[in-house]
Parts: sequence; structure tokens; C-alpha cells
Amino acid sequence: MTNQTLISVNNLSKVYGNKFTALKNINLEIQKGEIIALLGPNGAGKTTLINTICGIVLPTEGTITVDGFDVVKEYRKTKSIIGLVPQDGALEAFETVFNNVSYSRGLYGKKKNSQYIEKILKDLSLWDRKDSKLRELSGGMKRRALIAKALSHEPKILFLDEPTAGVDINLRQDMWRIVNDLRKTGVTIILTTHYLEEAEAIADRVSIINNGEIILTDNKSDLISRMGQKMLEIELHEKIHSIPDTLERFQLNIGDDQKTICYVYDTESESTGITDLLQSIKDAGLKLKDIQSSKTSLENIFLKLVEESK
Repeated sequence: MTNQTLISVNNLSKVYGNKFTALKNINLEIQKGEIIALLGPNGAGKTTLINTICGIVLPTEGTITVDGFDVVKEYRKTKSIIGLVPQDGALEAFETVFNNVSYSRGLYGKKKNSQYIEKILKDLSLWDRKDSKLRELSGGMKRRALIAKALSHEPKILFLDEPTAGVDINLRQDMWRIVNDLRKTGVTIILTTHYLEEAEAIADRVSIINNGEIILTDNKSDLISRMGQKMLEIELHEKIHSIPDTLERFQLNIGDDQKTICYVYDTESESTGITDLLQSIKDAGLKLKDIQSSKTSLENIFLKLVEESK
């Protein structure tokens, strides 16, 4: 099956009146039916980006199309196919769950459909609370109610802004299951998060954003393969200024102290090459003092990329 671009962001920038640049020349394509995580530290521009795609914030430069429609020029059409769950969404505290979600559907001009509302409430484990006042719900249940509201008009695309911020790990995993179930129904999902394990658990692709710029967009599987790498730090008795010719094939790096050499290897390959490396180091006349191994995680990759982008 060929990929179908559902959202296209081209040369997008957003500068506010106080000259603050929130987004800088963003280019991003999102495919139909995928889950993409916008990953970045607080203040990176994640919320501004999704609010601009949703038509809530007007871009300073660039264009955005959703299902072929321009989000500025054809706002009504794009709004009808997008659902947004904000970080702090408003709920009518004294209204019931069922009535609140039904009312949201009507706001989009959709005909009344009690069966559909029942289905999404059951999918979100809210059916037992359908007659409860929203103020009576726990924080986790309120988060589910916000998702139900966003789904009330049967959108093709769902944006989730930090969907599990401030909730415990059990509810977080429950939310991940909900997101995967929604994708199975054909909904394209874009979520912002600063939880690395969240991006790892549910995203097909990860786009890392910092200081208003996208610094990497990659398939999760490719990032996971990077996580299969480990780094071997070999401390030597004496400083070296260059890698001996006989060791060049190992693609070693010299540490800042010039007494450490670093070797990156794949833990999943048939041979790590460590035995061969250690013998070659001995043959080169270098004396080992200590050896340490550390895993290269998604978090390390993320932190390194963010640091490099500053």
C-alpha cells in the first residue's frame, strides 16, 4: 500500500508581535493512518505547531494543507476533519458526560447520533459514567472525556497535546492502548509529548523539535535500532593523539582527555568485534587501564540532538 500524505507543512514560520519566533521554517509531511510523535522539551514549539495546523494560530509564513485543503483559506473544511485534545481543555462541569459529548458533535453541524456517541464512550471506558457530571470525574476520566469530545464529529485526524502529562503510569499505558485502537479505525494521530517512552511505545515516526525547529524526523524502528548500540569506553595508561593505522577499521574516537578511546558496536549483530579490537589494541602497543560499557538509548540520542541544535 502506498503512503498517502494527509497533512503537508511547507516552510512554516510563526513570529509573534513581540518578535518572538516560535516556529522556524518547519517542513513536515504526515501520512494517512500513522501515529507520529512530536517530541521535544517544554517550550520547544510543539503546541504552537499543532495549533497552527489546526487553524487556531495563523502562520506568519508558509502553507499548511490538510487532506488537500488550505488551513487558512479553507478553514471550515479542515476544521471538520480535525479533532484536538488540548493540554487543558474546558469541560462544562455541571453537564453530564453523554450530553457534553453529544453537544460537541452538534457544534460541527453533525446530525444527532446516539449510537455513535455510545460507541466512543464505550471505547474510552466512559459508558458507565455517561450520566455523571463532569466535575465528578477523576483527572484521568476527564482526559478521556476530552478525547470523546474531540472524536464526537468523527474526525479523520486527532491531535493529542501532551495526552498523558501528569497522569500515573497505569493510566498512561491505558491511553496508549486507546490511541492504538483509534488508529485501527483509520484515524491519523499526532501527539506531542516529552515522555520518551511514550514516543517509543506508540509512535510509527518521531519528529524531534527544539527552539521552534525540527531537527530530526525518523521512523521509530530506525531509532530503536540505534538503541541497540552500545559504547565501549577503553581507558588507556597514556595519552594518545591519533588512532594507530592498524585500528582505523574499528572507527574509534578519542575522548577529550586523550586517554580514552570509544568504540560503538551493535548488541544484536552476530559479532561485536570487541575481542578482535582488544587484541588489536594490544598488538598496537597500547596499555589498557579500564573498560566500561554503556547503552546508547533513545534518551541519549534525543539529548544529544537537542544539545547540538542550541
